[in-house]
Amino acid sequence: MRSRNLLPRDGDVFLIEDALPPASADGLFATLLSALDWRSEVALVMGRRIALPRLTAWYGEAAYAYSGIQNEPAAWTTELLDIKAIAESCAGASFNSVLANLYRDGRDSVSWHADDEPSMGECPVIASVSLGAVRRFHLRHKVERTMRVAIDLPHGSCLVMAGTTQHHWLHQLPKTARPLGPRINLTFRRCLPR
Repeated sequence: MRSRNLLPRDGDVFLIEDALPPASADGLFATLLSALDWRSEVALVMGRRIALPRLTAWYGEAAYAYSGIQNEPAAWTTELLDIKAIAESCAGASFNSVLANLYRDGRDSVSWHADDEPSMGECPVIASVSLGAVRRFHLRHKVERTMRVAIDLPHGSCLVMAGTTQHHWLHQLPKTARPLGPRINLTFRRCLPR
């Protein structure tokens, strides 16, 4: 089910382009867009409080903190549980939480970061399901900064980051001036209890 590793070294990244059939992806996108508890959060970045340029929601069984944001989990919805089962099949791993991101248009983004919080364990596996507009996802090696990978994430796809990826690579979803519709990204992960 997995494609070839998209990283040249120091990690494992795979893209399953057709994780969800188009009709299912369409229906789930419409439902999640209206049903999830989307929030505008303020993060602490280098000592400054900055409004995140996207909306987020946190669901599952474990709390999660990043950049000064404390996320207490909302209960799984039926739709999120259905997508979680697909993400687990794609990743070959089990998940207990999901961070949902809503990128309303090309102006919404997430800057360079690694999902390396201690609460995610030593070598976290993350399955990232994309619904809606296609966006280009970037990875950059932490040491050899000219080593980069760019991946278009289609509607209904699942990108899996595993192995030592979070130790050696940063990732981002940059802003774009292209006119784009909304995109929902569901990043499934396993968080350790506090």
